[in-house]
Amino acid sequence: MQREATAVWSGGLKSGNGTVTGASGAFNQLAYSYRTRFENERGTNPEELIAAAHAGCFSMALSAQLERNGFTPDEVRTSARVSLEQKDGGWAITRVELDLNARVPGISDDKFRELANAAKAGCPVSKVLNAEITLNARLNAQAA
Repeated sequence: MQREATAVWSGGLKSGNGTVTGASGAFNQLAYSYRTRFENERGTNPEELIAAAHAGCFSMALSAQLERNGFTPDEVRTSARVSLEQKDGGWAITRVELDLNARVPGISDDKFRELANAAKAGCPVSKVLNAEITLNARLNAQAA
C-alpha cells in the first residue's frame, strides 16, 4: 500500500508560498507559507499535517487494540501537538503530545491505559517519527 501527496513551492523561503495536494482528492492545493509555518498566520503547515496524521493514525490503532480485546469504543477523540524547535543548527520535530479522550463501555482504567500505550507504540505514524511521543489518556466515565 502506498499513499501520495504533492507539494509545490514558488519563490524564496520567506517571500514564497506553496500548496499541498493529496492524491486521494481529500485535500487539494492547501496553501502554506513561511508565515503559516513560523509566524502563526492562518493557513496550514507541514507540522499541522503531521499532527493530523498522527491523531488519526493513533485513534485507529487504539480502536483496533480495543476491538481485539473485546471492547467497542463509543468515541475516541485524539489531538496531537507537534513541537518544532531549533536543534543542532536546524529545525527538528522534537516532540508530539497526544491528548486522548475516549468513551469505552465496560473497560477498566488500567486496561484502557495498557491498550492506549500499545496503540501509541504500534501506530505507524508513531514509528516513523524521530521524536519524543507522550500520551495523556483520559477514559470518560460511563453511565450506569
